[in-house]
Amino acid sequence: MTEPPPPLDTLDLELIQALQFDGRAPFRRIGAVLGVSDQTVARRYRRLRDTAGLRIVGALDESRLGRTTWILRLGCTPDTAGQLATALARRPDTAYVDLLAGGTEVMCAMRPRSRREQDELLLGQLRRTPRVLSVAAHCLLHMFYGGPLGRLDKIQALTADQQEALRRAPAPADPGPVVLDALDEALLAPLRRDGRTPLGELRAATGQSESAVGRRLERLRASGVLYFEAQHRLASLGQGVGAMLWLRVAPSALADVGRALAAQREVRFAAAITGPADLVAAVGCADTEAFYRYLSGTVGALPGVRTVETALTLRTVKQLTWEPGG
Repeated sequence: MTEPPPPLDTLDLELIQALQFDGRAPFRRIGAVLGVSDQTVARRYRRLRDTAGLRIVGALDESRLGRTTWILRLGCTPDTAGQLATALARRPDTAYVDLLAGGTEVMCAMRPRSRREQDELLLGQLRRTPRVLSVAAHCLLHMFYGGPLGRLDKIQALTADQQEALRRAPAPADPGPVVLDALDEALLAPLRRDGRTPLGELRAATGQSESAVGRRLERLRASGVLYFEAQHRLASLGQGVGAMLWLRVAPSALADVGRALAAQREVRFAAAITGPADLVAAVGCADTEAFYRYLSGTVGALPGVRTVETALTLRTVKQLTWEPGG
């Protein structure tokens, strides 16, 4: 029987939140803010990679690229769900592929790069896949929490002064669509695997000098199109039960309910979508009893919520990026 990982202490939590603020911050800078040595930060980071699945990954804000995000719910036969989830995870245009409890539904975020790719996937490829029984595609209309808005987490481990010391200048509110060129794509490829990839390795990947790579990297970050996310296993933060919520909400209450969800500690992602449900949210709770209390008390008390459909997450197959065996 596998031993549970050791509980995270105060410094672990501070380090995770520091990396949410700036995933590429030098360990020396993080150590200065946290009051420890850079060697201590490096040791903790390596340990958390093993015990909590901590990874820093580069991600794109698709809205800055003028792209649409789709939330897909795929019904399939039980013997197909795992294979389908893995196949979707291997695709570069998917994120957050989950196998839902019951083993007959796969959910993922899909980010097609073009209208042609979108139509081929939604209207053709998935519907022709053997043993896929149903395809429900929900267009993401507005993000309340998650993506670049979810970088700071909700663990509240850092003081206000520590947060300010780590905070980067905000991206422009609405700079218009960003266009990526071939060198941008070459730079982004290793960052999707490891957001802390050193400049020397980025130079080798792009064929550019380190100074040119540094300028390009800073331009992408300053535009808001590139951000870095500190990913970790939910159980490491005491959230052993993950679930998806599909909420039907009175139109006049949509914005208020969305903002209320975004502020709740349990919510990792919340967005307005098209389809029968008006809002979708991903949540994490300590156990099923805590999930019941959250659902019946916190969510149930929100004015304007008409119905809530729930589905427990059996297994997360992909978070932004995928590794074999992950």
